[in-house]
Amino acid sequence: MRRAPVLAALLAALLAAVGLGIELQVAAFALASIASLVLIRPIAKRHLSQPSHLRTGTAALIGEHAVALERIDSGGGTVKLSGEVWSARPYDEDHVIEPGTRVEVLSIRGATALVSE
Repeated sequence: MRRAPVLAALLAALLAAVGLGIELQVAAFALASIASLVLIRPIAKRHLSQPSHLRTGTAALIGEHAVALERIDSGGGTVKLSGEVWSARPYDEDHVIEPGTRVEVLSIRGATALVSE
């Protein structure tokens, strides 16, 4: 997404180098920026809405279910997630999750799963 403004700026710079007026440069920059967003946005939305079986790494664990192996509170705890033991914290810091509770992974921060019942 960062390339869109750069390409629009290069187009405006090219028009300036040719000697065209500032109004045309600004219009070209605006139109090129909008056009690139129109082209890039659908691709980005499609990428963000990928089903979990197509996601990889820690992104594939979001939405998965796990089982609390020990008490999980703001100080931490552990869960069994996809056959592995992960450190975990409750998504809501005031919440306490008891061992044996089935939880859902809402986020991954580093090597810690943020979970909720």
